[in-house]
Amino acid sequence: MTTRNFAFAALLLLLPFLAEAKSISVQVKGMVCAFCAQGIEKKFKSLPEITKVHVSLETKLVSLETQEGKDIPDDQIKKIITESGYDVVKIERAK
Repeated sequence: MTTRNFAFAALLLLLPFLAEAKSISVQVKGMVCAFCAQGIEKKFKSLPEITKVHVSLETKLVSLETQEGKDIPDDQIKKIITESGYDVVKIERAK
């Protein structure tokens, strides 16, 4: 097997892992009511790369899922939340 063929075969094996949807959890400080949660949810749902959004007032957690092969940078997540009037405590991505 040539190096080129080997690289192509390795890429084919890795593609399913590279194209998976990403789950992102964002710990948010300052959400106190359903209106807060709805506002954040609406903003993330308007993004084409986001397929699922769940906002929990109890845990102060925003859960996001992206389309396969798509992502949203941490700085964009922080900007959306801070412009909504809340603080980002932590962003975690599922591996």
